[in-house]
Amino acid sequence: MLYYLFSYLEQFNFPGARMFGYVSFRALMAVILALLISAIFGEYFINRLKKKQITEIQRDAAIDPFNTNKKGVPTMGGIIIIVAILIPCLLLGKLHNIYMILMLITTIWLGTLGFLDDYIKTFRKDKEGLHGKFKIIGQVGLGLIVGLTLYLSPNVVIRENIEIQRNGEIVEVIHKNDDEKSTKTTIPFFKNNNLDYADFTGFLGKYSQNAGWILFVLVTIFVVTAVSNGANLNDGMDGMAAGNSAIIGVTLGILAYVSSHIEYASYLNIMYIPGSEELVIFICAFIGALIGFLWYNAFPAQVFMGDTGSLTIGGIIAVFAIIIHKELLIPILCGVFLVENLSVILQVKYYKKGKKKGVKQRIFKRTPIHDHFRTTVSQLDPTCSYLFTRPNNVFHESKITVRFWIVTIVLAAITIITLKIR
Repeated sequence: MLYYLFSYLEQFNFPGARMFGYVSFRALMAVILALLISAIFGEYFINRLKKKQITEIQRDAAIDPFNTNKKGVPTMGGIIIIVAILIPCLLLGKLHNIYMILMLITTIWLGTLGFLDDYIKTFRKDKEGLHGKFKIIGQVGLGLIVGLTLYLSPNVVIRENIEIQRNGEIVEVIHKNDDEKSTKTTIPFFKNNNLDYADFTGFLGKYSQNAGWILFVLVTIFVVTAVSNGANLNDGMDGMAAGNSAIIGVTLGILAYVSSHIEYASYLNIMYIPGSEELVIFICAFIGALIGFLWYNAFPAQVFMGDTGSLTIGGIIAVFAIIIHKELLIPILCGVFLVENLSVILQVKYYKKGKKKGVKQRIFKRTPIHDHFRTTVSQLDPTCSYLFTRPNNVFHESKITVRFWIVTIVLAAITIITLKIR
């Protein structure tokens, strides 16, 4: 809204009005504003939650060897994150931009889904929360909306890069002057750096391009579902999900900025995405909101984000990566989320396999994988066999959280490096 106001005032040479035309200025303002909103509104909101007794009824008390009491800590703090994202974007963003619209829809959609889950857990005292099938329906529905919008919208285009060679060596990379719809995405470690989904459907002849878009929509649905669930599983320790997501957000912001800048895109030999500069505004609000939330969520947590927050931030990361054609970098960048997902899947599969044979067996002491590192051997089921029981000593959750942050920082650096390593 402020963007449009100052764009209008610029016609009358209003002092400082031109500043709102710069992405860098609006991005920095978004970070600061989101941080202040989450910090100031957060304190008020936490106090309100306490008065209304909207608190966690149980939080891993049985497995915590350090006996940290987390009962009575307010939950549904994800509302703080959502408000701190939406307000800066509404004030500073171009609200007619298709990418900004998609990110706002993603935030509200998954925020609502997570809120319903927390509401059932908190007010109806049902630990299971929203039935799993409804979560999947909501995630698949969002993936379908995002995928079809990117397919059908005429404003979603790229400019392909062209390599100019001389004597067999690349001397320059330029971009086509014409915008085009494309099913291409960035693939790491390969020289040409692009993968076209339509290549997988080439056997369909003249229908291959449309089939490529269908494949893209299916990939979008899968990525949205997987990453939002991964972020949800990662939210098991104070500051864990918020810290990891903030680091991932910084990396996505860098990727969005270079993709929206034609000169940087040419230098890095990646596709140029017109209009994606508004994503920088959004991701800066996202980062600021998470950092502000960490003020209260770091150990010992004064508030938990709940599914309201974890499902939302996971969906935001997924949709953002898809929009900038970097979804194939997610296994690297969101490696922590991937491992959390895999640990749960493998644990369940292995347990069911043993159950058919009439034996109790597990791979890890406890899943998601971060709980493996704070579970003592004495807490294990003596009638069950475990593949991995090390480390024998357990770690405090604050140490585990920081180490997971460090791993995510390393993965973020590798993700950025992939732009040059081919």
